[in-house]
Amino acid sequence: MKYFMLALIGVFFVTGCQGPGNTMVLLDEKVKVMNVSESNGFGDMNQNILFSFNDQQSIKVFEKAIRTAVQSQTTIDETKPDYDVMVEYVGGFPTHAIHLWLGEENEKSTFMYMIGEGETYVTSAKTTNQLRELLLREE
Repeated sequence: MKYFMLALIGVFFVTGCQGPGNTMVLLDEKVKVMNVSESNGFGDMNQNILFSFNDQQSIKVFEKAIRTAVQSQTTIDETKPDYDVMVEYVGGFPTHAIHLWLGEENEKSTFMYMIGEGETYVTSAKTTNQLRELLLREE
C-alpha cells in the first residue's frame, strides 16, 4: 500500500509538471471578424481599423494564436503594443479586446487582454510567423 501511494503521488507530480500553463480564452461562440488596428497604447483600443479578417482561414490563425498563447512573465517595459485585435462574435456577444506585440520572424509574440490584470501570454515562433504573414501582407 505504501508503494502504491508513493507511485500515485509520483504520477500526480509528473503529470502536474507536464501540463500546459494558463492559456488565453475566447468565448465558445462563432467569430464573425477579427479587426486589427495600430495600437495607441495600453488600455486604449484604436477604433481606426487597418485590417478586417472575416475569412475562415484567417480567423482560424488568429483563434489558434490566441487560444494557444501561454501565460508568461514577459517584460514589455511599457512599450506600446504593435496592434490592437478586436474579436467580434456572431450574435452580438461582447468584443474581446487584445493588445499584440508582434515578434520578429521566428520569434515569439505577446498578447495581453486590454481589460485585465496585465498578464501577458506568449505564442510560439511558428504562430508569430503565421500572424506576420497575415498582417504584413496586408500592409
